[in-house]
Amino acid sequence: MTDSSQSNLIISDSKSAWLRATILFILALIGTVGMWSVVVFIPDIEREFNLDRGTSSLLYAFTMIGFGFGTVVIGKIYDKFGIKKPILLATIVLIACYYLYSIFPFYWQFLTLQFFMGFAASAFFGPAMADISNYFNKQRGFALSIVASANYVAGATWPLLIGYFLKFIDWRTTHFWISICLLIMIPLILLLKNASVDESKFQDTKQRYKDINLNLSNNQIQVLLMLAGICCCVAMAMPQVHMVALCVDNGFGLQVGTEILAVMLYSGMLSRIVFGMISDRIGPVLTLLLGSFLQMVSLTFFLPFSSEISLYVVSLMFGLSQGGIVPAYAIIIRKYLPIKEAGLRVGLVIGATIVGMSLGGWMSGEIFDITSSYYFAFMNGIIWNLFNLIIVLYILYKSDFWHNKKVISVG
Repeated sequence: MTDSSQSNLIISDSKSAWLRATILFILALIGTVGMWSVVVFIPDIEREFNLDRGTSSLLYAFTMIGFGFGTVVIGKIYDKFGIKKPILLATIVLIACYYLYSIFPFYWQFLTLQFFMGFAASAFFGPAMADISNYFNKQRGFALSIVASANYVAGATWPLLIGYFLKFIDWRTTHFWISICLLIMIPLILLLKNASVDESKFQDTKQRYKDINLNLSNNQIQVLLMLAGICCCVAMAMPQVHMVALCVDNGFGLQVGTEILAVMLYSGMLSRIVFGMISDRIGPVLTLLLGSFLQMVSLTFFLPFSSEISLYVVSLMFGLSQGGIVPAYAIIIRKYLPIKEAGLRVGLVIGATIVGMSLGGWMSGEIFDITSSYYFAFMNGIIWNLFNLIIVLYILYKSDFWHNKKVISVG
């Protein structure tokens, strides 16, 4: 990564580093609207264009495909130019796409726009995590999880806001006003500088856990993490993508659906922060294992419970269980793989998770169309989650974890 000025130095874990994390959190909170807004608009677009659930779910699938491509391409750009240029360009693309959404007449045009909206929104997730990981050492997991949690805060906040405004204006007008709101990002981006870390002034960075040697090559780690990312996010997609539609189908209404989604994602935000702190204590690999297991357990509770109150409770459980999974991938890459390739490598793994999200969202819609029920869609997610758990266990099997008698610290 090239620095704009040799004088722009940030001390690891310092107040300047936390200020950078705060700015990135705010930008991600606003910018990842491009990933989440479509889940609220799907029912309205479905009705207007007379689409079935599988076809309307392509809107989310195209968003995730764009998001996946974006994490790789923008990650590579970040490795070369830093974070400021790619997120400024991404903001301009988001503003243009939301405006065009308000005037385009055909469904295929919306699919194209969703691709570019996902592409642009990706700049505020994977590349932002890769960037902030360079400015923390002792509290890397905590700081990275805070920046990553902005995605969930956005996913909880934007659908609620959009759902409220849809009571008064139509979905096209809502897209126009979102494009206006996004203008606030530009002055925030101008405050952000491409800075380097002053390595001569590292604060005390003694780890609270003993390192695990993975005994795998860089490429093996990369491929295994990408496969794990696909599997976990196929499972994750079912409740996140289809919760609003599920609630509408069950007669609970759009507002209840967005509220339940908000509960899921706000608890996911809290989960990401807590799992970040856990990662700083036990390491990212064990954190990934814990998150994968808890997500699979929480998914099983969607099978017997379908009432309005139970969906609130189970969604809360789901959010609290799985928030730490995706940040753990980024922390593993930052810890075990070359730092100069962090943007690209994080982008590849996040891209794989997005493939999983798009695949899971589409598969769940198709399963619903075939069975007229989300029961088997949840079963499908649980099976994919099991594959993820097997991959993580394989990584541990190949490591020296079983011979390492003091991995976790109690102090």
